[in-house]
Amino acid sequence: MSSAQDPFYIVKEEIQESIDALQATFHQWEHTPVASGAQTRLTNELLSNCESIEWQVDELEKAISVAARDPAKYGIDPPELERRFKWTRTARTQVVNVKKSVMGTDLNGRSSSTFSGMRQELMSLPSPRQQDRASHYIAKDHDDFISSESDRQLLLVRQQDEELDELSESVQRIGSVGLTIHDELHAQEKLLEELGSEMDSTSNRLDFVQYAVHDMAYQCTGFGVHDMLHWTWTETYSCSRSSICKMKKT
Repeated sequence: MSSAQDPFYIVKEEIQESIDALQATFHQWEHTPVASGAQTRLTNELLSNCESIEWQVDELEKAISVAARDPAKYGIDPPELERRFKWTRTARTQVVNVKKSVMGTDLNGRSSSTFSGMRQELMSLPSPRQQDRASHYIAKDHDDFISSESDRQLLLVRQQDEELDELSESVQRIGSVGLTIHDELHAQEKLLEELGSEMDSTSNRLDFVQYAVHDMAYQCTGFGVHDMLHWTWTETYSCSRSSICKMKKT
């Protein structure tokens, strides 16, 4: 199976694109002013995307584990399996590093949204308006993620339906061509049979005519057809010699 047709590489490409987008957002987060609304929004977006990508990587790794139970069935050799497992480990490490950088952990094991969020917690508690705004961003990002995943699944289903329709049309065309060839061969076979029958009938009629001519010639002259032809040639030869002799005497 080629890379373009292997589901692993299709999913891998999608996950890699999500990781690239995650890292771009993370770089934007690093340069965003601390304790600002923009940083809170980016923090929520990063954490939501990390969870989504981690889930996708886990599902992909489960699929690889299933293929590892019977590699021959899926046409995958051990080195290829190892490369796939290695890629999932690398992808998970990239996501975990971003998640740790965003969340941060103090010496007592307490987690906060960010390093700046931990400083903000020490300085003052967030106002209810800020909490509502953060909740709004989380809900919005969650809805956007669900919507994007739903659209992606619908697109995949639509693509599969189109491929199945094309395959069905190809099978129908092949079946139609096969029936046409079968009909043509059957018609040619009938023509050959009719031609053979006509040749046999013509041969029988020729034999009958030849026998009738031979019989008629025998009844009229007492000779068969071959004897008549021989007699006619002999008489013609004798007459020709007599004429030549007369011409010489003259």
